[in-house]
Amino acid sequence: MSLIMVDAAARRLRFAAFDMPCAIGRSGACAAADKREGDGCTPIGRWPVRGVLLRPGRVPPMALAVPWRWTRAGDGWSDDPADPAYNRPVRLPRAVSTEDLQREDAAYDVVVILGHNDAPPVAGAGSAIFFHLWVEARPTEGCVAVARDDMLALLPLLRPGDAMEIGSGPSAARP
Repeated sequence: MSLIMVDAAARRLRFAAFDMPCAIGRSGACAAADKREGDGCTPIGRWPVRGVLLRPGRVPPMALAVPWRWTRAGDGWSDDPADPAYNRPVRLPRAVSTEDLQREDAAYDVVVILGHNDAPPVAGAGSAIFFHLWVEARPTEGCVAVARDDMLALLPLLRPGDAMEIGSGPSAARP
């Protein structure tokens, strides 16, 4: 197992030979136990890589060792704590709050699904914590994001069993 190390305080991500800037949530990082839906906080902890979603026509086909699939129109992710499918993939349209996995911007052209609050999901404890593309150098809603070229170089290095470790200081930056 390899770790994608995120130093939330320095806004740096390190994996293999890569060391790159990253974005985190607009509210900074917080203890996973304190994470709440919609708070804009990136949860500190170790989150397994569950799989990858790629948007056809926006990213090139590539050989990946981790499970992956192309997104389709109507793919979404439930972020409504009252939904029985909370923090799970869903089909759109849906009568409750969701993330559209085929956004107008490029953020979700590549989505690495992280295993935060998913075994099983606890309603309101945070959903859709992804590792995705950084758009316009903006903070995220709680995810970790990197530049497109960095993501496309890093993706082929991911292996089953890898995880992202989000920390809040310099020790988080050392593998």
